[in-house]
Amino acid sequence: MSMVPRDPFETLTPLRDAVGRLFEESFVRPRFELFAGQVFPVDIRETEDKQQYVLEASLPGVKPEDIQVTAEGDTITIRATSKMEKEKKGKGTYVRREHYEGEVSRTITLPTLIDASKVQASYEQGVLMLQVPKSEGTKPKQIPIKVKQEAGTQ
Repeated sequence: MSMVPRDPFETLTPLRDAVGRLFEESFVRPRFELFAGQVFPVDIRETEDKQQYVLEASLPGVKPEDIQVTAEGDTITIRATSKMEKEKKGKGTYVRREHYEGEVSRTITLPTLIDASKVQASYEQGVLMLQVPKSEGTKPKQIPIKVKQEAGTQ
């Protein structure tokens, strides 16, 4: 028969873990949205033909009329206002509330200039999709080389 030493604090470990998690959630890891405001995820890709960018922004629960998109130079700004419907506002006290109510904004700087007059937007199932063509001035242009004949040669 072998003797295994017993840890007298073994029964307190779950309590120690719970207090540690509570401390981390409250003080160690601050909730950054309190300082920086709410943000929404955005995916940006360049099309295969390199002619435009496609932006997809997740804005669940936001009505299309509450979204504003502006484009200028090489930037796109998306502003959305989320309003909680009165039917959802019930009496009682929230135990936890993660749905954001208010205005969110995001400005994205793209690698090249864009043609703001040709940007197209669509909204479906909480996803805003923007098709953002690059500016004509940013496309590569082949420069012809003129050869001058030297004096005295024919």
